[in-house]
Amino acid sequence: MGVRRLVRDVTLNTLCASALVPRAARWRLLRALGLDIPGWCAVAPGCWFGGRRITIGRDSTVNYGVFFDNSARITIGERCDIGMLVMLCTGTHTLGDAGRRAGAATAAPIELGPGVWVGARAVVLPGVHIGAGCVIGAGAVVAKDCPPHGLYVGVPARRVRELDPEGRPVRTT
Repeated sequence: MGVRRLVRDVTLNTLCASALVPRAARWRLLRALGLDIPGWCAVAPGCWFGGRRITIGRDSTVNYGVFFDNSARITIGERCDIGMLVMLCTGTHTLGDAGRRAGAATAAPIELGPGVWVGARAVVLPGVHIGAGCVIGAGAVVAKDCPPHGLYVGVPARRVRELDPEGRPVRTT
């Protein structure tokens, strides 16, 4: 690991993670360090960034302690809300032999469409695309793609409700 990368990683995961950095300055600092942040977004303290292959769309909010694995690209659309302690895991392993079950390392990108809300402590696994306007319930484990405008909950996450694509509240009586 080169000195330049070490300094960048320490800055990303120490200085940017500090509660002493004002929220208004944090996204600008992240952008200066190489993250693709085209406009204002809120990134809370305590987030961990495994690299710079991250895009965070305008008007999105990333809450406290979000983990960006970043073995592959992570794309968060505009107007997304990412809850506390969410894990976005792009890296995994193939299944190995009996001597060592974790085989070769692999990675696949994660993409969240516009308007997605991911609840606290949810986990999004490699290669997942979450469609526009989806809600992922707290604690869900998303292992496969989520078509747009649905509510997904559970382990593994499953679609339990259609959401109005126009954004109007859906009655559940």
